[in-house]
Amino acid sequence: MPSPVAEISASPEAVAEHYARKLAFETDCWDVHASLQAGHSDFVLLDVRSPALFAASHIPGALNLPHGKMTAHRMSEWPADTLFVVYCAGPHCNGTDKAALRLARLGLSVKVMIGGMTGWADEGFAFESAAVAAE
Repeated sequence: MPSPVAEISASPEAVAEHYARKLAFETDCWDVHASLQAGHSDFVLLDVRSPALFAASHIPGALNLPHGKMTAHRMSEWPADTLFVVYCAGPHCNGTDKAALRLARLGLSVKVMIGGMTGWADEGFAFESAAVAAE
């Protein structure tokens, strides 16, 4: 009799397909940080929290755009092939899911940065405030 771990399994091909699909929808704090540090600008990082929370602390390089403000008109400020990476407070917040859904319904490419602010802090990466960003 197999253990609870081995009781249900999938073929290597099914596992590869699953994780390839998952990575198409998500990125993590480490990859976003590494890309920003290297100066890669092949995505736009959007903080989907409230303007007050953004002003208090956010990821350097992020723009504040709550999901409720993501309209076709507003998103037309970027080229149609722009990849958006969205984040919010952390795993306890579904703001990224709402933002990803809204952007996808607008026909835009989007990935969720898993972990959000909590994940960023867990990695030990720096934050900035609006006062610092405006300098």
